[in-house]
Amino acid sequence: MVSLDNGGHARGRHADANNLDGQNLSRRNCAPVRLRAMIDKFFKSEAASGILLLGVTVAALGIANSPLAPAYDGALRAYIGGLSLLHWINDGLMTLFFLLVGLEIKRELAAGGELSGWDKRALPGLAALGGMAVPALIYVAVNRADPAALRGWAIPTATDIAFSLGVLAMLGSRAPAALKIFLAALAILDDLLAVLIIALFYGSGLSLPFLGLAGLVVAALLTLNRLGVARLWPYLLLGLLLWACVLKSGIHATLAGVLLAFVMPTAPGRRLEHGLADWVAYAIVPIFAFANAGVSLAGMSLATLTQPITLGVAAGLVLGKQTGVFGAAWLGVTLGLARRPAGMSWRALYGVSLLCGIGFTISLFIGALAFREADAQAAAKLGVLAGSLVSGLLGWLVLSRAARARL
Repeated sequence: MVSLDNGGHARGRHADANNLDGQNLSRRNCAPVRLRAMIDKFFKSEAASGILLLGVTVAALGIANSPLAPAYDGALRAYIGGLSLLHWINDGLMTLFFLLVGLEIKRELAAGGELSGWDKRALPGLAALGGMAVPALIYVAVNRADPAALRGWAIPTATDIAFSLGVLAMLGSRAPAALKIFLAALAILDDLLAVLIIALFYGSGLSLPFLGLAGLVVAALLTLNRLGVARLWPYLLLGLLLWACVLKSGIHATLAGVLLAFVMPTAPGRRLEHGLADWVAYAIVPIFAFANAGVSLAGMSLATLTQPITLGVAAGLVLGKQTGVFGAAWLGVTLGLARRPAGMSWRALYGVSLLCGIGFTISLFIGALAFREADAQAAAKLGVLAGSLVSGLLGWLVLSRAARARL
């Protein structure tokens, strides 16, 4: 009996050990699954791209203010195939960003889109115009004594859709759909205005032969469209040729992306938009941010923040955007030119107007086009970062209080 009892206890201990081993193995196997699920959940959230951009921006600032700064600057200035790495990022990769912007604008302007009729365009359209004009006027007023600095007038006119929607998404279900639709529509129209600004004011040394070649490529793309060609690759091949022609023409190369978007048929355009969206949000824009947001903060003081370029950009984003967006929207509703969406209070609209002061991507982009001098570029970047940060925080605070009051 003793022997059997000992054996029974031994077998029980072995069984318990096996169960524990199985549970531990199960936990180890479940850990990667849970991690993948958490990652998938993060990237499916509306705030993901904004959070990623914030992280990349912090990383760029950290490196630019560390012993790695010379390597960071040297890598961006290294030449590959006739262009610097920074040039490839700003003129090459960002063409894909503007291609996606063009496809989104085209989709929203089409029947059924958020901008498909005057009643849908009126409020965000007026707000976008006000949000462009007032920040530009503030910047010009601050920098009126310096003709060279005036080239940066368009820097505070842009709204970053990823960051602004990311902050709004932090409110979750407390933010009504009307707010998100209004902000997205405004940001899309804002992007369209930014494209026009870049085309009209930030070209240099126009080359008529290359402009002519670009025109011929656009004609070929339109011919493919008229013939009903639905495959993507002919449009992409001609789009690459169009990019090369526009690059040499004196107009900024990224506009080739917008042109390609508007001459593509609907079906392949939708497929391309779907394929590009994640690449742009989670790779191209973060790479751009990492390459352009790094600015040295060494020796920074109150005097640095109040130098005209920095002050003009920051004041344009913080004061100009909220005044222009909210003021134009209020005036449009008061005069009967537009209507305020149901479920959107004036307080909530003011909070969204503050979020429009988050410039970042296109503001940094225009700053790189406006200035060639390193000091001026650094001053513009500092203004964009400071103005965007303050606008984001103020917008979140106002919207959080509005959410508690049920917007």
